[in-house]
This record gives sequence, structure tokens and C-alpha cells, in this order.
Amino acid sequence: MLPSASSIAERADVDPRAIPDEILLSGQPVILRGLVSDWPMVNAARESAQAGVAYLRGFERRQAPPVVATVGPPEIGGRFFYNDDLSGFNFRQEQVPLDVALNTLLKYATEEAPPSIYVASTTIDTWLPGFRTHNDVALGAREPLASIWIGNRTRIAAHQDVPDNLACVVAGRRRVTLFPPEQLRNLYVGPLDHTPAGQPISLVDFAAPDFERFPRFEEACRHARSAVLEPGDAVLIPSMWWHHIEGLEPFNVLVNYWWRQSPAWMDTPMNALMLAIMTVRDLPPAQRAVWEDVFGHYVFAPDEATADHIPDEARRVLAPLDETRARTLRARLLQRLNR
Repeated sequence: MLPSASSIAERADVDPRAIPDEILLSGQPVILRGLVSDWPMVNAARESAQAGVAYLRGFERRQAPPVVATVGPPEIGGRFFYNDDLSGFNFRQEQVPLDVALNTLLKYATEEAPPSIYVASTTIDTWLPGFRTHNDVALGAREPLASIWIGNRTRIAAHQDVPDNLACVVAGRRRVTLFPPEQLRNLYVGPLDHTPAGQPISLVDFAAPDFERFPRFEEACRHARSAVLEPGDAVLIPSMWWHHIEGLEPFNVLVNYWWRQSPAWMDTPMNALMLAIMTVRDLPPAQRAVWEDVFGHYVFAPDEATADHIPDEARRVLAPLDETRARTLRARLLQRLNR
């Protein structure tokens, strides 16, 4: 646990069949103790890693495509990260059948210093059809993406995700460390367009923070919240909260649900950030200030006065967006970017 990290708020009275919106929409993280403790997968894994693997195998899809296994040498200590000069990474990725990945985890389960192995973000309904019939939560009208994460003692660097995230520990234990979104400056985030797994990550090693190299991380630690999740526990990670996840046992399985509080046709804001870097960031200061005002007017603080002088039928992109308008706008942007 990082110095100064406080505990995460907890609830132990939540029914997995009716998680209230007051939790899901609160914008604050919360530990839901025992939320999925009745899942058959949790009970099998409590018996042993072998029993947990056997339970998963009961749902394996025949002739399924391979999963992507991330593998690193024992020397990385489970920390999937960059190489020394950030030009590459300290791991490799292999496409293997899920059963091979499970066998390999069991093979190394008793070794003191095994290779680091992680099968990340694997869609449950694709690789384990039927699993959710017996191991699932209810999220109302939301249609989440349900994924499974399987590995040994691994450390996943702090990063953000746009969707809200309900992460359920079903085998092993995990330590989760969270930071509010506004700690961006203090987390020393690495490259935006060259990342280990798609999302920009903090360059700080949470197991041995270098406060001389990353002095502002001390301030981040004062805002950190941390907890250890036992089998059956879950954590709600709201959109854009930084989260660092550690698998603490030789065999760890997590099931998570991602959903967005915005329509499916909306693109990720990261695309807008990349375009803004390309088109706005390096303008002369005076011009950049003008565009800051423009973005405020049209994006961050629009009001009725923004477009009330334009007839409704002529507002186009200034009208409320829907799927059709978004498709038209996306086509126009692609045309301009490809010129």
C-alpha cells in the first residue's frame, strides 16, 4: 500500500441482482464486499486453483480463436511495463488456446519466481459461453461488456478507462489503488500513443516509488485510496478514475463489466485529444487562447445562447447529436483527415 493512501468506502449489503443506481451513478469508487461470493466460480476457486481451472474449462468454447497471453520473464516481478528507454516493452504477447494458458498458470503455480502471465480483457461470451448463466450481476438497463482477466502475480500500471467499471474478484486476491481523475499531473503519465495495453499509464513503480525522479507523486499519494479484495468482493471504478491493479496470488481471476453513460455512437474523447494535440497545442499562444475560448463556447460550457440565433432546422452539428448526425460528422472528419 502506498504511503498516505486511505481506504476506499465499503458496502456489504448490496444485492448483485439489484445494484442500486445510487452506487452506479455516484461517480465515487466503492468496495462491494461479498457481492459475488455466491458465484459457483468463486466457490470452485476457493477450493483450489485446479478446481477453479476445471470450472472454467467446463465452459470453454470448442474451436475458439486463441486468446492473447501477455508473458514476461521472472525478472520483471509481474510488472508489465516499458523497456529502459521506453522504445518497447518488457514483455511479449502470444496467441495461444485458452486451455494452454490455463495449463501454464497451473504449471508455474508453485514456483517461487515464475514468468509473469496475464490473459487480459477476454470477452466472456466469446470464449466461455454459458459462464454468465451462473456467474453474473444485474446492471439494470445497461448492456455492459463482460470480460475475464486471468493471470498470476502481476502488476498493471495505473491508467484510466472511459467506461465505468465493476470489477469482481473471483479467484485469488487483488490490491486496487485508485486516484481521482484530477491527479493526472501528479502521476507522471507516459506516452499517449505508445502504450503497453492501449491506455496511457503512470511511469511510477508503485512497489518502489522514486520520489526524487517523480516528486509530485507524493501529492498523488495523499489522494490515493487502496484496498485488498478477497474472492467474492467487487470494486466500482468510476469513469476516468486512475487505477493500479495487483494480482497477489499464483492464480487470479477477475470478471469485469464496462459500460458508458453515453450513447454507443459517441466516439472516445481520446480521439478529440489526439486531434487537439495535432491541430491546437502548438499554435502561437495568442491563437491557442482564442481556441480555448472557442472550445469553452461550443464544447465545455455551451448554453441556450450558443445557437439560439440559428433556426432549429439549420443548426446541424450545433443541434443535439444523435446517431445519424454523428455518422455524418464522422464521415466529414474522415474526408478531411484523408485529404
